[in-house]
Amino acid sequence: MLLALFSMLAGLIALLWSADRFVGSAAATAQRAGMSPMLIGMTLVALGTSAPEIVVSIMAALDDSPGLAVGNALGSNIANIGLVLGVTALVAPIPIRFSIVRKELPLLLGATGLAGYTLANGYLGRVDGLLLLTLLVFSLWWLVRADTLDDVSDSDIPDMRLGTALFWSATSLIVLVLGSRALVWGAIDVATRFGVSDLVIGLTIVAIGTSLPEVAACIASALKRHHDIAIGNVIGSNLFNMLAVMPIPGLLAPGATDSAAASRDFPVMLALTLVLGAMLLWQRHNNLGRGAGTLLTLAYIAYLGLLIKTGTPIIPS
Repeated sequence: MLLALFSMLAGLIALLWSADRFVGSAAATAQRAGMSPMLIGMTLVALGTSAPEIVVSIMAALDDSPGLAVGNALGSNIANIGLVLGVTALVAPIPIRFSIVRKELPLLLGATGLAGYTLANGYLGRVDGLLLLTLLVFSLWWLVRADTLDDVSDSDIPDMRLGTALFWSATSLIVLVLGSRALVWGAIDVATRFGVSDLVIGLTIVAIGTSLPEVAACIASALKRHHDIAIGNVIGSNLFNMLAVMPIPGLLAPGATDSAAASRDFPVMLALTLVLGAMLLWQRHNNLGRGAGTLLTLAYIAYLGLLIKTGTPIIPS
């Protein structure tokens, strides 16, 4: 018990430190490399905070458990919009730039639609995986091609050389992932000792804990006024989940998918994605504020309720 409590405390401290350092070094990298904070959020931050999902999907596919990998991608996207973006908006309203609506939103909608197409027939094969990877390559090309240097206050960005910024980005990213794992392990151990069921642990501690890298990075970004990194992280993470995580089971372990993924979880993810798109369109000249944050957070809680009712949860990992 003592070791589990220490793991939780150490993990929380690691998350708080690494999230703050990661956002600062990412912004410095953007400035030194002549790239916009949005592009950094869509690539470095998004890929980094999606690394656990990618690793879990590879392991699940190699263990002949493609359903876990598919649920990983869908569940993480639902958590990213409902929990991560919702909580971030509650902490600090996020200004929305029209560039998000014009460049990133169509890619996210396209990736979501293609993912739905690959799940529709109940079979995820290598052709499906290649289709998703093809769209990933196109998305990265489009983002680089369409990138422009946004106006960012120099006072908000740490004064680092490019090499130093890249070093701290990599170091803090490692601590970010390890900190979240330590916190989740400790929390599960404590919950188990108190007799909490595996279902409740999966729906609460694991689901929220494995989203802590995104939560920590987004809240730190919002508080440090790097809003483009905050919103870009969520959109970028969802893109990577659909186009980099989802193809893994199709390529490594092609086979039938759980019918609940297409009938229950994908519609929820699609609905949340469309709601997010509507919010970005409606609020493009204003903020994604606490009202939107409340709606998204409540939607995520309602989804957890749906999983409890159905009794067959797909846990974001």
